[in-house]
Formats: sequence, structure tokens, C-alpha cells
Amino acid sequence: MTETKEKIKVIYVDDEENNLFSFKATFRMKYEVHTAISASDAITLLDQHPDIAIIITDQRMPNMTGVEFLASIIDKHSLPMRILLTGYTDINALIEAVNLGKIHYYLSKPWSEEELDKTIQEAYVQYKKRIEEIELTDKLSRSNDQLEFLLRQKLLS
Repeated sequence: MTETKEKIKVIYVDDEENNLFSFKATFRMKYEVHTAISASDAITLLDQHPDIAIIITDQRMPNMTGVEFLASIIDKHSLPMRILLTGYTDINALIEAVNLGKIHYYLSKPWSEEELDKTIQEAYVQYKKRIEEIELTDKLSRSNDQLEFLLRQKLLS
């Protein structure tokens, strides 16, 4: 029996089409890659694919920065790990990214294939841990409810 390994679902957001093509060409064989040319397109994709594990976004985009995009989706899409790419060294953007966008990693452009691949892999490990914690918390909550029910039944009898 063969085991099917599911590809990590990644979305890459960048207003430069060449960067989107480059990312997809580099990682399409290894990951399930979705690309978006704007934050609004990315939000639509996230709504269509709620199981996306990794969000990678450029910082400097028209209409909405990468940090603003990440901050805007926290309530609805809190599970995916966030990676911010920028071609500019901007300490304020980094501070905002950590505090508002809840980023997991901050990488410089142009990105190195090896470094970005390693970062995606590490972020996915953290994503899986988040999912496991949620599942365990849910199980524990159900077990507590069942135990409480049994104790009440025992007390009533």
C-alpha cells in the first residue's frame, strides 16, 4: 500500500507578476502553490482554500502593505503561518509585522530558494503543532463535558 503525502498549501502574495511566476515555477512541484497579485485577491483565495498552511507576502504593495494584509486576516484566518518578504530594510515594518501581522518569519528579497524552502518547512512544523493543540484542546473539552455529565448522573442516582 502506498502512502500519499499531501503537499503543503502555500499562498504567495506579491504585486510583481514576475515574482509570482518565479515563486510558482520554483516551488510548484514541492508545494501546492497559490498566488495572488493583491491583498484582496489573496483574501478571496484564503476564503476559497481555508486549509492553506503558509502565507507569504511582500511588504510593499499598492493599496495595502503586507503587514496591513496580515493584520486584516487574523480574525478570519488565524491558523496559517505568516512569512513577510521585503526588499527594503525597514525596522518599523519589522516591528509592525511582528506586533500587528503576527508574522512567523521575516525574509529579505531577493529570496534564496534554499532559505525560503527551509523557512516554509519550519513554518509548516509550527502550523502542524497549532492544529494538534487545537485538536487536543477540543478533545479535552469534550472529555471534560462527558466526565461532568457522568458525575452529575452519579450524584442524581
